[in-house]
Amino acid sequence: MSGQTFYKDELSAYLKRRSFLLRIGLITGGIFLNGCYKKIRSAGYNIKGTLQGPDAKAGHILRDKIKLPAVKKTRKVKTLIVGSGISGLSAGRWLKKNGETNFEILELEKHTGGNSYYGTNKIAAYPLGAHYITVANNDDALLIDFLQEINVITHFEGQLPYYNDYYLTFDPEERLLINGEWQEGLIPDFGVPIADKKEIRRFLSEVDQLKNTKGSDGNFLFNIPLSTSSNDENYRKLDKITFETYLKEKGYHSKYLLWYLNYACKDDYGQKITHISAWAGLHYFAARRGRAANAEQNAILTWPEGNGWIMKQLAGPLKDHIKTSTLCYDLKPMANGNTLITTFNANTQVTENLEAEKIILCAPQFVNDRLLKNFDRNIDYKAFSYSPWLIANITINELPESKGINLCWDNVAYNTPSVGYVNSAQQHLKLSEDKKVITYYLPLCDFEPAIARLAAYSRNYEQWLDIVIPELEIIHPGITKAIENIDFWVWGHGMIAPAKDFIWSENLAKAKTSIDDKIFFAHSDLSGVSIFEEAFHQGINAAKQVLNGRS
Repeated sequence: MSGQTFYKDELSAYLKRRSFLLRIGLITGGIFLNGCYKKIRSAGYNIKGTLQGPDAKAGHILRDKIKLPAVKKTRKVKTLIVGSGISGLSAGRWLKKNGETNFEILELEKHTGGNSYYGTNKIAAYPLGAHYITVANNDDALLIDFLQEINVITHFEGQLPYYNDYYLTFDPEERLLINGEWQEGLIPDFGVPIADKKEIRRFLSEVDQLKNTKGSDGNFLFNIPLSTSSNDENYRKLDKITFETYLKEKGYHSKYLLWYLNYACKDDYGQKITHISAWAGLHYFAARRGRAANAEQNAILTWPEGNGWIMKQLAGPLKDHIKTSTLCYDLKPMANGNTLITTFNANTQVTENLEAEKIILCAPQFVNDRLLKNFDRNIDYKAFSYSPWLIANITINELPESKGINLCWDNVAYNTPSVGYVNSAQQHLKLSEDKKVITYYLPLCDFEPAIARLAAYSRNYEQWLDIVIPELEIIHPGITKAIENIDFWVWGHGMIAPAKDFIWSENLAKAKTSIDDKIFFAHSDLSGVSIFEEAFHQGINAAKQVLNGRS
């Protein structure tokens, strides 16, 4: 009997003997390492830090319908934006850029940014979520214009944009720990059998061809923003099968290739190839074709605080329009065609009504489901699946020596649960630093999202240590003694997962449709792919709809 079969039988028998709550305990006290489930008991690590996440208490006011103070006043606003993630900030930027200043942006959290939020300590700034973008596709004029606006693109040489060298990822960029050594790049190579290498090359050749192929309508098969991709049904039908099914049909079976593709899907979608549609899986590889005057195609742009840096560039000019710690918990249509929104400010403890002519909802759809109880949308909100994540920012005073290429910006280990860690100090100008903050990313994808989410919320700080430290010790033996602090951040709904029959579904199309040209929608989950570019364009599209109907 194989170890994998034994594990499945053992786990199945175990789960049958336990109640649901004990299943959560099982998940809490274990970890997948090298394909095997291992029970972990606390080693009593003497490591200090915090365990945080989005403001669940404020969010549960909406979910649990907690009674709030009586409404004190009602006031009017022309356009109300609900949510200050990238899509909300992008919508606000576009309104202001086009002369509309009578708008407010309301944010539940104490800060702006959504999953582009970031943190700082005495050593460095670091991401708490999204941490990079690639150079823009050259036909994405709106994004290129914004990147010029914030000096990420400094000028053009010929027809190609020249990117600010300080924001392009410093070398060395990526490495993979495989077969006992760190190799350059993330595609498995060191110690990989020739047959596997040939299969990897075949897949890369296929997606390279897809990258440059256009459909019957003349559009690229896969593009960013996703809405500009070809509607060629010969390829859109790939959304109706899983990536795993597609790979099997194509004859891909190399464990090294499948690991790499699982890594890619976990990285952008928080789920494995078994859960992601084939269209989405191929989009990851075939949609980016940006070229620059001073960088390789698809070069990476990053900052110490990750996409928090871009978020600050969006939020800064909008500071007079943003109100944080403000919950929207009821929307009602009014006889005059406007919409009445009830809000509660956690700082002032004041409840008030806002009468808005237009609204842009930049919240995920599970929030919209609760906000729009007074509107009939006929949408299956359960079709929206969100991947939970753990982010760990780890302060270390040294990194144990290891074989192969030295520390890079992105550091990944083959066949471990996480998608590795980024070195936030990579973009610092200091030539050497005694201490560093590394940001570790763990998609919680070994169980169904709802179960993984409940398990994540149930864990305490020590239990997260029990999960993270053993993997770090596999990657860097002896690292525990060098760790000074770990700050954990849990995203219960970290990003949308593009499951099969989702991206091009009728249900998603309906979710994007405005309500009576009064309430508009903008969020990356409406693209099905949770990347900066999609949220950025979602915000602009909604703002354009508002402006097209302004009086």
